Amino acid sequence: MRFAAYEYQHRNRVAVVEDGTLFPLPGVISLTALIAETGGLPGLLAAGAAALDVPPGPHVSQVRLLPPLQPASIRDFVTFEEHVEGMRRSVDGAAGVPEQWYAAPTFYFANPHAVHGPGHPVPVPPGSAALDFELEVGAVIGREGRDLTPERAREHIVGYTVLNDWSARDLQSAEMKVGLGPCKGKDTATTLGPYLVTADELEPYRDADGFLRLALRAEVNGEVVGEDLLSNMSWTFEEMAAYASRGTRVVPGDVLGSGTCGNGGCLAELWGLRGEQSPPPLKPGDTVGLTVEGIGTLTNTVVPGAEPVPLPAGRRRTRERP
Repeated sequence: MRFAAYEYQHRNRVAVVEDGTLFPLPGVISLTALIAETGGLPGLLAAGAAALDVPPGPHVSQVRLLPPLQPASIRDFVTFEEHVEGMRRSVDGAAGVPEQWYAAPTFYFANPHAVHGPGHPVPVPPGSAALDFELEVGAVIGREGRDLTPERAREHIVGYTVLNDWSARDLQSAEMKVGLGPCKGKDTATTLGPYLVTADELEPYRDADGFLRLALRAEVNGEVVGEDLLSNMSWTFEEMAAYASRGTRVVPGDVLGSGTCGNGGCLAELWGLRGEQSPPPLKPGDTVGLTVEGIGTLTNTVVPGAEPVPLPAGRRRTRERP
């Protein structure tokens, strides 16, 4: 089942999508709240099935699609070995993958207040001249859990969506020299959509090792720049959810990003492989289309951003003591 959030005639709604037709859920304006209220996948499917018994609404072409949900949090993982290899070469010229990467599915927290939907304009981050896209899949948590095993975690994943982790590579590179981050380099936009596809719909794609074998494709201005398989992840989403819940909790509406796929899942990986910024960084007017088999295509166009507000450099203080 596919769920969409949308704006139509100045009202926000949530609907089930069937062959492009929207079937609104009466009184529902937040898919995040609906997921929490229904308690997981069975409840969400029941609510969606009930919506199919009411008169249909508009076609998706007649509405403004919104992000399918407003995440409670976004944990963005780094699970593609090929991407890590290419990015190391791009950032510091190093070869291979750090041995520590294999120890656990590392992640950072992205900004849940900067989520954009399909078709929404994405501004260039202030002060950046090296904007990049990142092709990912986001798993959405449907039930609260703590210290989950991978086996139990499968029951806590309600569905999946396409995720674009927009990255200002120049800002990211500078701030990570401090030993923290990424921060402002990832702070301006994360795009989700076009739909939330429930987990049961993607089960036929699961391989013998538990990975979802979905074809991935990235295009810039209609030209294919990257293709990969989601099953090239080094950890499953269930293993990622188990790690995310270790010593803490995951809650309904949390999004777990797969991390950027390899083979052109972002421009910076290609820059590392080629030794030059080819293709060039994204600029206003460029359109990025990310397609994930079984989920759909997420498209956004880059627009000019704000100028950075000037700030002074850090002061060298006297280090006096009271």
